[in-house]
Amino acid sequence: MVEISAAHMYIIWAAMIAVFAIIEAATAQLVSIWFVIGAIAALAASLFNAPLLIQIIIFIAITILALVITRPLVKKYIYPKKEYTNADRVIGKIAVTVEEIDNIHSTGQVKIDGKIWSARSTDDSVISAGTQVIVDKIAGVRLFVSTK
Repeated sequence: MVEISAAHMYIIWAAMIAVFAIIEAATAQLVSIWFVIGAIAALAASLFNAPLLIQIIIFIAITILALVITRPLVKKYIYPKKEYTNADRVIGKIAVTVEEIDNIHSTGQVKIDGKIWSARSTDDSVISAGTQVIVDKIAGVRLFVSTK
């Protein structure tokens, strides 16, 4: 069995950097980038002839530190903020019915911001033309509204 001294651990750390970097490049999911950073720090410690235990502690500590520091960025990358469209701006606004809204007969239109939208009642009630309504949600090109 070959024993590697702490002074020659730089070979192992360099190999670990390469392996973790290849895994990261292959997955592109931010799976092992923290291990790359930890292995780089441990490689630097080995080049300064730090004892093996210190190199391992540095590897673990820097890996955890890198994870903690970059976690907010990773969350933003993995769970991006919802991009609102211009249509989403009408939610919560007041509209006026220009055609009676009747969900059973699939009829109804409202006017909001100078535009005519197909509309349905959120609570399935019939809403007569000329009534002010509040936009509750959008489904496709249809607004769901309720009376004020």
